[in-house]
Amino acid sequence: MKSDRAIRPTAEGPTPPDFMRQGQERLSALKAELDELRDTLLDIEALSPSGSDRQIERLVAELDNFEPAITMIGQIKSGKTTLVNAMIGRPGLLPADVNPWTSVVTSLHLNVPIAPDAPVATFQFFDENEWDHLVTNGGRIGELSMRAGADDEVRKLQEQVAQMREKTRARLGRRFELLLGQRHEYRHVDEDLIQRYVCLGDDFADEEMDDKQGRFADITRSADLYLSAPAIPIPLCIKDTPGVNDTFLMREQITIRALRDSRLCVVVLSASQALSSVDMGLVRLVSNVKSDGVVIFVNRIDELSDPANQIPEIRDSILKTMARMNGPKDPRIIFGSAYWANAALADSVGNIVADSAEALRKCADALVGEGAGERTSRGMMWRLSGIPELFEVLGDRIARSAGARVLNHVRQRAANHVSGLRASTSLATMRIDGDSVQVMSPNEVSRLLDGIETKARAQLKEELDRVFSAFAARVNQSHARFLERALDALLQHLEKNGEDAPWQYSPDGLRLLLRTSYQVLRKNLYAACGSVYETAAQAVTQAYGQVVSVGVQGFSVRPPLPPEMPAPVSLGTTIALDLHSSWWKSWWKRRRGYRAYAKGFYSLIEAETAPIVAELRDRQAAEIRAAAEARLEEFLAEQRSVLMDVAEKGQVGMNELQELFGVRSQLERAEVLEMILEELSEAIAQTEEDAADEEVAIARKGAAA
Repeated sequence: MKSDRAIRPTAEGPTPPDFMRQGQERLSALKAELDELRDTLLDIEALSPSGSDRQIERLVAELDNFEPAITMIGQIKSGKTTLVNAMIGRPGLLPADVNPWTSVVTSLHLNVPIAPDAPVATFQFFDENEWDHLVTNGGRIGELSMRAGADDEVRKLQEQVAQMREKTRARLGRRFELLLGQRHEYRHVDEDLIQRYVCLGDDFADEEMDDKQGRFADITRSADLYLSAPAIPIPLCIKDTPGVNDTFLMREQITIRALRDSRLCVVVLSASQALSSVDMGLVRLVSNVKSDGVVIFVNRIDELSDPANQIPEIRDSILKTMARMNGPKDPRIIFGSAYWANAALADSVGNIVADSAEALRKCADALVGEGAGERTSRGMMWRLSGIPELFEVLGDRIARSAGARVLNHVRQRAANHVSGLRASTSLATMRIDGDSVQVMSPNEVSRLLDGIETKARAQLKEELDRVFSAFAARVNQSHARFLERALDALLQHLEKNGEDAPWQYSPDGLRLLLRTSYQVLRKNLYAACGSVYETAAQAVTQAYGQVVSVGVQGFSVRPPLPPEMPAPVSLGTTIALDLHSSWWKSWWKRRRGYRAYAKGFYSLIEAETAPIVAELRDRQAAEIRAAAEARLEEFLAEQRSVLMDVAEKGQVGMNELQELFGVRSQLERAEVLEMILEELSEAIAQTEEDAADEEVAIARKGAAA
């Protein structure tokens, strides 16, 4: 089976230097596992009846489409984009200096197969509603400020956005409205093209010039680029997000959307201001991602005067801040320099600035000892840049989480398919040998499966109704409890300090309550899905015995794993009380009397937190439920296909039966299937035994419940 997709040659870059393969060992090992499983699937296809094995094609496609995502978030001016350029081996590809208002998420799809005629660069513009929301309210912060009564801040934001809109209109003229909601696609990628959509623009005296830098940047929402990265063993998606440590909270929402689709997040900090007060928004975002899914990269160590001694101090400071702000526990922290990495790639080691060269020398001395001859080689500079260590950590976490999941999921489905083929082979062998075999007719099998499927769907619906009803009740109760506590705390403050003493209240308690509710949902969902899936698998196993009066030794159908639940990253959304800016003083001064304080504060926080609660309780819960139902439907459809095939084999004539199987010796065919099933079963058991991923472990417990 050959894929009809290929990496477009126009997306290819220069041949990477050998040192770029440092740290790629774990991803290389994962690629070997994926390739081995793919070869096994092709072996199964060769043993399958001609023209009847669409399932194997789907499993091969699932392996080919495996593209774990890594979201890069961080401070403005932390060097995040420069780091991304170094990671993919393309210095200068993505523009590092972007318009402070630009909210583009750039997704780099590396080594992903695409159709020969597909675009390799796609740029999506904001639609009219998104732009109107941005201009009218200045993004979410405008809504918060209006609710708090800070009219001056709202006016300032609206003026800034209006000015941006006029400059954009001047550049684009009458095409401005026509472009909103549209997308531009290209079959080539280069720096000039990218800068036109995501880079800082000028005032553009000549409005007719289409190729000016940053011409479409203000209205571009996302960019998808398909590139070849030979040094990286497997397909990856690296998402470069806008900086989030500013007051333009629409960027925060865009970053949250990007995080929702990833299981790995790299937080990029600047060594000179690692986790300063403006980065609390970053901590809030990553605190809702599993600790194993967060890696902190402290960039720009080339700007430190004494990196060897300052790095431990910076690490301690980050850990203390994370602990104080309820961030990820014991996060992996990597120190490096994107500047050094790009210098190594560009072969400009001798041209780096003097201060950076001195920092490099000190780091090399600390790492390999004074007087080492290769301290400033390209390979050593690449090593000291931190990128090999970053890929080593990312590779290990991808292999133990997303990689383990896709391997286990495909192996289990392949094992079920092979089990069905063994049953079909036993039937064919006995009929060819002249034995009498009782086989249900296809119509009878279809009715039997209808009953199994109806019962399984009803059981899953009942279980999911129970699980999500309890989740909604818990979320609503947590919300109400938080509002009551906040109001009680305000009244106590007023009674103790009076109306003239300003007061603040942290919304982190609500986030903690909702996060706990989500964790309970995960546990209950996996247990419910595991139980229903296991019952359905047992029913299908029994159905084989009813369909064919032939027993197959050791035959059983494996239940699917419950779908992975995404991190509740929306809990990191800024709430009015997070801002601690002048709007709060304005709100406070506008109140008169305890009753006004209490009523106004309750209404403010209820209105602020309701969208976050609804996002978790309604939208995200609905997506999770749909995924759980789809996983069952996929399993049932695959088993129906196999069982119907068995039934049809029992109806065809003897000559047709021999021709259908394509392997002359049925005994030999059965032996090969037995060997493949044994290999798959051993691999499944080993993956489950070694998997450190929480979802896989919980899914196993749920299936056994």
